[in-house]
Amino acid sequence: MKQQQPRATKAAPPAPGKSAPAHPLAEEVRPGQSVELLKELHILTREGKLNQDSRRKLKQVYHLYQFIEKLLLELPQGGEGATLADHGAGKSYLGFIIYDLFFKNLQGGHIYGIETRQELVQKSRELAARLGFDRMSFLNLSVAESADSEALPDQIDVVTALHACDTATDDAIAFGLKKQARYLVLVPCCQAEIARCLNANKVLSMRRTPLAELWRHPLHTREMGSQITNVLRCLFLEASGYQVTVTELVGWEHSMKNELIIARHTGQKKRSSAERLHALLQEFGLEQDLGARFGLEQAPHTD
Repeated sequence: MKQQQPRATKAAPPAPGKSAPAHPLAEEVRPGQSVELLKELHILTREGKLNQDSRRKLKQVYHLYQFIEKLLLELPQGGEGATLADHGAGKSYLGFIIYDLFFKNLQGGHIYGIETRQELVQKSRELAARLGFDRMSFLNLSVAESADSEALPDQIDVVTALHACDTATDDAIAFGLKKQARYLVLVPCCQAEIARCLNANKVLSMRRTPLAELWRHPLHTREMGSQITNVLRCLFLEASGYQVTVTELVGWEHSMKNELIIARHTGQKKRSSAERLHALLQEFGLEQDLGARFGLEQAPHTD
């Protein structure tokens, strides 16, 4: 006799006191995160789905947010009334998510998105208006221009620059120093300037020091240029009164532009960092090209 198969039954609802099954996006979308915002930023599809590229992008932004949230909470009153300038904002993924997860729950505070492409600035303004994010401003300025703009306050608490290309990161540092920033959070990108300088001085450098072998080949020149650039930036920040931490943003499988520089203002300008900075400029033959940019104020140092 053929055995009768049991009928399929619907899953019973969760018993009282037990949570319902997790949403399929629970690991990616944070509690309180606006799903509408993620759809507007095209991180989620209209159906609320997340593809692999968007998942990678969201992971990078959330990971960076973790660092920034910690800094904001260190400010007086837990960040109430904080100001943040996001340089090279692009579509303002970072700025919108910081506002949605942190500033939206505060009574005060303001985010300034700074971007040179007018069409992206206009789209960000329209999106902020639709979402009611009224303490966000978007400025059609270069990073360098923003330092003197009357549209920004004289003092900014946090300065961010996520993948600001080439010298834009240096402009963000100069902006932060002028605005007396308490914190700078930088993810440099496409550091080509020093590689060009190394190429231009290659023949002279080859004669002067065996270290020039480190940038004899074009690929090594590019990599060395990026490494030297970020080392100089860190020394400059230390010599300007900041404590500097360098770490990875996310795993290398997600982004090759992965170096995260976090600078906290202490007011203690390090003489040793200034001396090493100038020694490196001299060693690599960069004094003429970059000496003015990394020229430090003649102010008392603490060591």
